[in-house]
Amino acid sequence: MAQQILTPAESWRLIDAWLVTHAAADSALLNAAATPDEIRHAEQILGARLPDDLAESLRCHNGVSAWTTFLPEQSPLTVSGIVDRWQTCVGIAADNEGLTPRPWEEEPWWHRLWVPWAESADGVAQVIDRRPGPGTGRLGWAGHGGGGDFTDSWPDLASLLHAVAQALHEGGDVRGLHPYLTTQGGVWWDEEGCGEVNGRPLKSAPIGLP
Repeated sequence: MAQQILTPAESWRLIDAWLVTHAAADSALLNAAATPDEIRHAEQILGARLPDDLAESLRCHNGVSAWTTFLPEQSPLTVSGIVDRWQTCVGIAADNEGLTPRPWEEEPWWHRLWVPWAESADGVAQVIDRRPGPGTGRLGWAGHGGGGDFTDSWPDLASLLHAVAQALHEGGDVRGLHPYLTTQGGVWWDEEGCGEVNGRPLKSAPIGLP
């Protein structure tokens, strides 16, 4: 029987509780909930409703106030950050024929139906694919040098947040990445047995709550 995936709100409740207890520095970076007006304004600019799981996530936290690593490989954007990133990438793609896949690539550099919800340390956007079809809702990377990449993508944002909450509260990994605590009291995700990052020691993150 397939495992039931928690809703984004349920996952955030677990992630929030863990961060408050074990990584207060990261917890402090989480913004308050986005307002209905902020979400409606974004949808007007994007020309479509935000994916349901993204809208639910934003109603928990409107991204973060500074780049952080408490989610593996991505830092959540604010509603305004989502809009700014989408407008910038659509504009660049339109000016450079980036909305059409090149012959040697399956995906274009950008698509109007991709919603950027987070970004990596080097500024690559993680997007939610809103294109109709069997892949709708999946996560992928876009806005880098080549076409969009949906290799081994998460089926949706809810699944990623569920996996993070489960790893923090029950142990284990998120697709090979394990949670650690940095000397600054933040969360860092890396391969099993990792002992340091940027020359500073890491310790395995505690599982669950006291």
